[in-house]
Amino acid sequence: MNSPGGHPDDKPSVTIRCHDTSSAGVTFCDRFSFDADSVHYAVELRAPGMAARVDEVVAWIWDSDLATFLEELAADYRGWDGERSWHTDDRDLTVSAVFRSGGYAGLTWTLRPWRGGVGGWAASVTTWLEAGEQMTSLAADVRTFLTRGQP
Repeated sequence: MNSPGGHPDDKPSVTIRCHDTSSAGVTFCDRFSFDADSVHYAVELRAPGMAARVDEVVAWIWDSDLATFLEELAADYRGWDGERSWHTDDRDLTVSAVFRSGGYAGLTWTLRPWRGGVGGWAASVTTWLEAGEQMTSLAADVRTFLTRGQP
């Protein structure tokens, strides 16, 4: 899932591909930081006939972060009832998770920038991952992506 490449000039990124439909997926890329309190990054969604990108999603160090949410899902690899969700402080990125029989978790990634502004839009992609090993790997990749270069 992590595609940091092997070259030192490659920018770190994380790509999540759907188990059921490999052309559907999510990419975290273009990470940067202005200070020690936040990390900024881009999120790209793609599915057949659709592509969307938000250039500046912000993760604050004091928030319950996405990696923690994914780690909790991975810890519950035997399943859970209902839907669980997480969102950024600005709610420009939301992730909801459901469990289905057979040991797979469906993660619906929704981008919704400029929620209050005129001309706002939203796009969603659902990726299905194996709830154990794939989810654990994704959580580790996201944590590495969000904390790279941080103390």
